[in-house]
Amino acid sequence: MTENQNIDAWKKLAEREIKADPEKLVWHTPEGIDVKPLYTADDIAGLDHVNSLPGMEPFLRGPRATMYAGRPWTIRQYAGFSTAEESNAFYRKALAAGQQGVSVAFDLATHRGYDSDHPRVVGDVGKAGVAIDSVEDMKILFDGIPLEKISVSMTMNGAVIPILANFIVAGEEQGVPRAQLSGTIQNDILKEFMVRNTYIYPPEPSMKIIADIIEYTSKEMPKFNSISISGYHMQEAGSTLVQELAFTLADGREYVRAALTKGLNVDEFAGRLSFFFAIGMNFFMEAAKLRAARLLWTRIMKEFEPKKASSLMLRTHCQTSGVSLQEQDPYNNVVRTAFEAMSAALGGTQSLHTNSFDEAIALPTEFSARIARNTQLILQHETGVTKVVDPLAGSYYVESLTNELAEKAWALIEEVEAMGGMTKAVATGLPKRLIEEAATRRQAAVDKGDEVIVGVNKYRLEQEDKLDILEIDNSAVRLSQIARIERTRRQRDAGRVEAALAALETVARTGEGNLLEAAVEASRARATVGEISDAMRRTFGDHAAVPKVVRNVYGKAYEGEPEFQTLVTRLDELSAALKEKPRVMVAKLGQDGHDRGAKIIASAFGDIGFEVLAGPLFQTPEEAAEMAVANKVHVVGMSSLAAGHKTLAPQLVRALKDKGAENVIVVVGGVIPRQDYDFLLANGVAAVFGPGTNVLDAARAVLDLMEGKRRNI
Repeated sequence: MTENQNIDAWKKLAEREIKADPEKLVWHTPEGIDVKPLYTADDIAGLDHVNSLPGMEPFLRGPRATMYAGRPWTIRQYAGFSTAEESNAFYRKALAAGQQGVSVAFDLATHRGYDSDHPRVVGDVGKAGVAIDSVEDMKILFDGIPLEKISVSMTMNGAVIPILANFIVAGEEQGVPRAQLSGTIQNDILKEFMVRNTYIYPPEPSMKIIADIIEYTSKEMPKFNSISISGYHMQEAGSTLVQELAFTLADGREYVRAALTKGLNVDEFAGRLSFFFAIGMNFFMEAAKLRAARLLWTRIMKEFEPKKASSLMLRTHCQTSGVSLQEQDPYNNVVRTAFEAMSAALGGTQSLHTNSFDEAIALPTEFSARIARNTQLILQHETGVTKVVDPLAGSYYVESLTNELAEKAWALIEEVEAMGGMTKAVATGLPKRLIEEAATRRQAAVDKGDEVIVGVNKYRLEQEDKLDILEIDNSAVRLSQIARIERTRRQRDAGRVEAALAALETVARTGEGNLLEAAVEASRARATVGEISDAMRRTFGDHAAVPKVVRNVYGKAYEGEPEFQTLVTRLDELSAALKEKPRVMVAKLGQDGHDRGAKIIASAFGDIGFEVLAGPLFQTPEEAAEMAVANKVHVVGMSSLAAGHKTLAPQLVRALKDKGAENVIVVVGGVIPRQDYDFLLANGVAAVFGPGTNVLDAARAVLDLMEGKRRNI
């Protein structure tokens, strides 16, 4: 029987089983890929990559010939909280328990280049990462951790110059010369302009910073990866896998070009470039994505005519998805993370971080972090997954999927290239808009129940588990950091600091010299992170994004739905009673740049019929209150994803009261533990919308509050 005859026979069997055309079983994915219920040899006929081998061009099957059979992936845990002392204790315990490298999470004040004593960061210090103000903090962070043996990954982009300078000096003073330091600095600013928003300077000087770091590390730090080109935050912000793949690799191409402008030979630095991808719940597609990434990166790098094969290889770190974790029925997150970890391993990652089950609502506890770490240890030692190189190779489905992802991503990469490259594409706002549209479409699919999330929109328990969570005393950490800053300033040579900062500012202004080299001298003199950042700010200025809200995406998904139309009608009736449209301001306070939730709410509420004002990022409570009063809004919705809600929300309520606007309703949404609800409600917040809240439910609740307020006036 021929292949076609076999297919015809299968179709008849399938039709009898489901009593319908099997074409109805095709899965239309957000990536625009139609996944069939059956794949055969015909689907991979003619695909060149199917016959390739690991460790050989185009490296689709892995950058090393023996992959995990020779050496398993590196187990990393991304962590950092409170003070350097507490984070150091956490790292040392984790290393003793089997972790193989340190991955540092910095607080948002540090990310944005502010010292802990700056008035704009009152609610951010030590909250979503560790506070680092000077080399003194960095030395404590790595105390007792042998930097000549342990590789260190640092997720840092905005304040990348002072943080890397502090790390270099901390190593020196531990007795480890910079040439022996191993690890990775993220240093991926284009991604920040698209999604994560922990930038400081505008795009052009930010690209100079990246080029200077690549130049310095290629000459001085041969074991250190100068950049980790990140798609992770794109997927967390809502991108499809095709968008994550395409924009990440297009970013990488742009960084290679920036390095070449420094006069470097491509083989001097290409081997130290690394990547960072998210691994979500689309199991086979995530594994195929990593294989497609290696294929496409080889294609891109061949443009630059390197002489070394290692310059063509894509090496990547992966992290299981944070956005896939759910507050509801939280122990399900252990299972989600395990599946995602297996997918990363089957895709051939070089290192992996597994998220803890409680990270949907708070920083991980030691208990949850141990489960996350043991997930990888079990995967390496008990499943047999490390015994064979690229075990998915030859799968009709996976090989076909790899090819489709590669083709669709390449088309998007070429679209970016036609615009003049990623820097210009980012300036137009194209990648940001596409990602926000994808995020809004997915939220609508979840809210409608078209995409099932177990324990959230289906199979939900009435009785939910209450978790013990790690809570940081923000005020105590801030006072501790301020005391150390003041001590450092008293003990340092002020003249030496002033001279080092002036030299750094000259490099920034003239473009002559290397910014990182100058910052290392300033760090040795004990200049703070904020002072080093400000020396460059005076020349480069601050980047200020103009918030834009996508329209007609969420509403389009609900066309003809009675539930949605009922809300629209209610809103019309309230508008008639008020003689104006209800106005809602969506506010992002503090230094939290994660704006996926805020943008989805602004987009969806706008489609329902509210007049929506999207506040800029990084507002203080006072600034948000001023904006709310000036625009005569009825409701301020504060979005919080970085644990600053207990500080910032009460300050916002007080600021509105001080301006005579106590009638403005304040609601808070985001990553907020249930045990914090009573505190917020007691401090003037009218409603709290935690993780997993259906947007239409939130809109109904806001309408209820507005109607109730109107009846009581």
